[in-house]
Amino acid sequence: MEELKLNDFLSYRFLSQVQYAPGGKRAAFAVSNSCPEENSYESRLYLWENGAVRQLTDLGKESRFVWEDETHLLFPAVRSKKEIKRAEQQDPFTAFYRLDIGGGEALPAFTAPFCVEQLKPLGEGRFLATGSIDALCPDLYAMGEEDRRKALEAKNADKDYEVLDEIPFWSNGGGFVNKSRTALFLLSDGKWARITPPHFNVDSFTVLNDKIYFSGDAYTAKPSLLSQLWVADGKTGQVRCLTDCSGLAIQNLTQAGGKILVIGSRMENHGLNENAQVFVMDPETGDLRLLRAENESMYSSVGSDCRLGGGESFGSFGGSLYHITTRWGNSHLYRLDPDGTSTPVLEKEGSIDCISVDESTGAVLMAAMFDQKLQELYLLEPATGEVTRQTFLNEDCLKDKYVAAPRRMVIRSCGLDIEGWVLEPKDYDSGKRYPGVLDIHGGPKTVYGSVFYHEMQLWANRGYFVFFCNPMGSDGRGNDFMDIRGAYGRTDYQNIMDFTDAVLKAYPQIDPARVAVTGGSYGGFMTNWIIGHTDRFACAASQRSISNWLSFYGASDIGYLFAEDQCGGNVFDSPEKMWEHSPLRYAGNVKTPTLFIHSDEDYRCPMAEGLQMYTALVHRGIPARLCCFHGENHELSRSGKPQHRVRRLQEITDWIEKYTKE
Repeated sequence: MEELKLNDFLSYRFLSQVQYAPGGKRAAFAVSNSCPEENSYESRLYLWENGAVRQLTDLGKESRFVWEDETHLLFPAVRSKKEIKRAEQQDPFTAFYRLDIGGGEALPAFTAPFCVEQLKPLGEGRFLATGSIDALCPDLYAMGEEDRRKALEAKNADKDYEVLDEIPFWSNGGGFVNKSRTALFLLSDGKWARITPPHFNVDSFTVLNDKIYFSGDAYTAKPSLLSQLWVADGKTGQVRCLTDCSGLAIQNLTQAGGKILVIGSRMENHGLNENAQVFVMDPETGDLRLLRAENESMYSSVGSDCRLGGGESFGSFGGSLYHITTRWGNSHLYRLDPDGTSTPVLEKEGSIDCISVDESTGAVLMAAMFDQKLQELYLLEPATGEVTRQTFLNEDCLKDKYVAAPRRMVIRSCGLDIEGWVLEPKDYDSGKRYPGVLDIHGGPKTVYGSVFYHEMQLWANRGYFVFFCNPMGSDGRGNDFMDIRGAYGRTDYQNIMDFTDAVLKAYPQIDPARVAVTGGSYGGFMTNWIIGHTDRFACAASQRSISNWLSFYGASDIGYLFAEDQCGGNVFDSPEKMWEHSPLRYAGNVKTPTLFIHSDEDYRCPMAEGLQMYTALVHRGIPARLCCFHGENHELSRSGKPQHRVRRLQEITDWIEKYTKE
């Protein structure tokens, strides 16, 4: 078997946005790949029909689309000279092109005078769209050419400074978002009309019987955690508020069997991360009836660094809601029936990343990672339950390469069953000694599983045992297991240490003096915590971490919510509680050489979090290194620029090898 190389991920393809066409005879999806020469990504649209797959577009810039009807796709693009000029002038607009899947070039369809986020055809030439607006200039989209030019020039004149008068003032991946709102627009008779108030932010929407139902909140200084439900006439655009939802934070609006389903959480027992419940909404009054008090998440949180782009987690057939759910270290497909019964549809080991359900037959297309392979398209036949692979886009990427099979281990720690896995090194010889890497996931409400993870497989190919687990705080085990509010660094830390001990006992070939620890986000927090509480690791690599909950509170895009919720304290009345759970407090104990990885546009775990730990270590004479990536954010390891991802993984690998290789 050949060795998997660090740069091999540059050849991987990533599937997303799987969507059946109306009628279910065909489907389309997006395929993305790295373009290292331009340090960017390319994306193209593909068609699936009768089990065959063919490419539809080839400019490398087509990543989003909607079906207009059974044979036509609409997708945003910048192609004409006029569009290119507008884009260079940072004039907000979205030009849509229409593609006949039967053949021919994509032709201009229409242009929205704002940046479209989602588009939904309503029939008869009408469209519904969500788009970004500036609440201080909410009618820019409706201005004439001269007034629009003046407004954009005035905005451009202020580009060298920001005025903040609300929170959150920035968003990871979105930059400064002060006064930015997601608005709802209606295209009718060739004219766009904004149907939500200037300060209203739309969270989710669905359409039923020519009525548009949407949720969100209007605010001027700080958004509410709770949502309101509104309804708009799909022809006139007239809106009215249905209900304030009585303390419900809505995560999604969807429908099944002609009924509107509201998916949301009251956050009463488990805080911000509490799993959502499912309600049936009365379309006239907005009254909610609990359908199922779900204890598990209704999406996939299985980690991997081999995805790019998103897709739907929900679909419907025969009055039932089909949804992805995370269970232990896998994501499965479940069905929620009208009587509230939840039934597994597909429980295959791996990760289902997005789905589309044929509403006429119940067949399910999915982008998934099964059998230690990269993403491919799979078809689930409803009659037999048989799953068949439909694409082989990544078939050659791992051909003849060593891919370590994850060996599952379940241990007892603090009265809990803790699930984890071990990857054996390439050319493993039980008579030899090996170094090891402990990898800790983010979240904390996510999971590691048995799916392909490039960086872990790289280290296994470099001669390391790699091991990872899902401590308390992880997803997939219900609300009680997920909830570590006010207890960060306690049970979760002990679970990870106990798992490490169990791995070293099961594999005496691992040299305990040559084990490294790494992790990102919550995994970075835990790496910082670990080095302040033990010196058992030869080195550490802390990525996009949290080190100080007090500073995180005021700087992170979610800090003012997440810090108080997760720490069980606040900066005003109980700062000592937040400091108690801050790794920086224990930095005086650190003896472990540590690499810090951060990005200067990471507004989720701002760069200052890494700088504080780095400064504390260097000040005390502990070997430390900090690598800062310009122009990257919290998603560096998953969707950062290809060359930056190569450099990041090289930095971590070099650091680990420096301290663990004999």
